[in-house]
Amino acid sequence: MSSPAPAFDALPDDAVALARRVLAIEADALRVTAERLDGRFNRVVARLAGCTGRVAVTGIGKSSDVGQKLVGTFNSTGTRAYLLDATRAVHGDLGMVHPDDVAVLLSHSGESEELLRLLPSLRALAGGLVAVTGQADSTLARRVDEVIVYGPISEACPLSLAPSTSTTVMLALGDALAFALSEGRRFTADDFARFHPAGSLGRRLATVETVMRRGSELRIAAASATVRQVFAQVRHVGRRTGAVMLVDAHWRLAGLFTDSDLARLFEANADGAFDRPIAEVMTRGPVTLDRTARLGEALELLKARKISELPVVDGDGKPVGLLDITDLIGLDPDDRDAPLPR
Repeated sequence: MSSPAPAFDALPDDAVALARRVLAIEADALRVTAERLDGRFNRVVARLAGCTGRVAVTGIGKSSDVGQKLVGTFNSTGTRAYLLDATRAVHGDLGMVHPDDVAVLLSHSGESEELLRLLPSLRALAGGLVAVTGQADSTLARRVDEVIVYGPISEACPLSLAPSTSTTVMLALGDALAFALSEGRRFTADDFARFHPAGSLGRRLATVETVMRRGSELRIAAASATVRQVFAQVRHVGRRTGAVMLVDAHWRLAGLFTDSDLARLFEANADGAFDRPIAEVMTRGPVTLDRTARLGEALELLKARKISELPVVDGDGKPVGLLDITDLIGLDPDDRDAPLPR
């Protein structure tokens, strides 16, 4: 039967002050670690850059948790990686290790028994071994091909026992490795978007073409037609849009007329305008986008200009699509409660 958790007697006298001390200790450790970096970091990057297989990341306990995050960062920034659980590895999971792989071993002490037990097998199976540790004279540091040593640090835990500063430093060094590799590969936003098709981030990186309204969903009319003719003749199907794109004789976009513009004519009792060319009351030279623009860019334009529709044009200025603000609902989680542009 498990032991009961210690009783929670009272909050610290000043929890905010405690939090600030923890953050300050960890921030100081990151600054010191940055200053200690030397040519060994470059050699580890070079070893990983030369890996023609995948990067196998392994650690014990909290270091394994750091490894899981590092694997995710590697994979999303162009370096193929997988987590090798040290306990499962000695019971068969070593079979996933390939001679083209490079193993990255994470251990603050550099003396973790489970990792040291893995070293002979990894040496035989993998193409190279690198480590991230706090101890330059540890067994792990001496037995790998390349090592990053961040040196002695103080844990932020009030008891100086729970891994805290050490895991923060490992996480940051993992990010630094991943980004050094992605920069060396000239990893682009397009590459990143291919690996992140879901969620708000993925949608922001997607192109306008993936969600724009097109074909029969568009409302297009001649700018020379009257307002009455436009609204009597223009038909569309699918998603409702409140904008008509108006084109010249060469089918180039000349302007935009929205349902709000129509409502303003009614409010102004401008009955005569209904039988005049719509070009006289349309918005000339509206803001447009290319179909290859990113949805994040489109969202920023809609917010900055306080508009609800963005025509999408080709290289000749001809309309090929339309992006409506409702197509982007949920794209910006920080603005879920903000009113839509008028």
